Amino acid sequence: MTLEDDPLGPLDPDFAAAFTRDVRRPPCQLYLISPLEVGGDFPDRLARALDAGPVAAFQFRVKDMDQHVAAKLAEPLQRLCADREVAFIVNDSISLAKRLGADGVHLGQDDGDPREARDVLGPSVQIGVTCHDSRHLAMEAGERGADYVAFGSFYPTTTKAVKHQAEPVLLSWWSTVFELPAVAIGGITPDNAAPLIRAGVDFIATCGAVWNGDEAAAVRAFSEVLDAR
Repeated sequence: MTLEDDPLGPLDPDFAAAFTRDVRRPPCQLYLISPLEVGGDFPDRLARALDAGPVAAFQFRVKDMDQHVAAKLAEPLQRLCADREVAFIVNDSISLAKRLGADGVHLGQDDGDPREARDVLGPSVQIGVTCHDSRHLAMEAGERGADYVAFGSFYPTTTKAVKHQAEPVLLSWWSTVFELPAVAIGGITPDNAAPLIRAGVDFIATCGAVWNGDEAAAVRAFSEVLDAR
């Protein structure tokens, strides 16, 4: 689906040009997503990243792994986040989030219903839902009890295959109409994050831009961009 294919109809590109971020909305924050390999020295790398600048959330994202093994890998990372008051979010798995007592779970479109997650995890856990480039999916997620929606990909990325291309105007529209927080994801770096922040997004999610190089330097660079907006 593209914005032009959205059942709600296309968005007016002139809207984004005229948009001004609502100063009453909380400042945009950084949301780190783990690489698929989180063993070895990764706990040390995560500690350096979290100590380099403000981070709101960390998403534990592993694939095709036994849940017992995943839980063992998650435990030291979860402690690092707890010590720094960073929300620890589990990707895809409601059952793993429950097992770990995680702060939240992030669901893809095929990973379960937010209402199911709420029933299993309780009222205080944060539930995020991937909504690609669709206003319809985002509104549906909100109606089903999601605490935030995620749009993307905004830029080319090697972290995962890109099937949906989102535009900043979507963020502007969303932040104008809804209070529910929005996360932008997909190929975001310190060099290209500014247009998304100006468009009104609440969280910038990033993976490769941090873990493919010096993680502390990358977090500091993101912090400078976020502080400038």
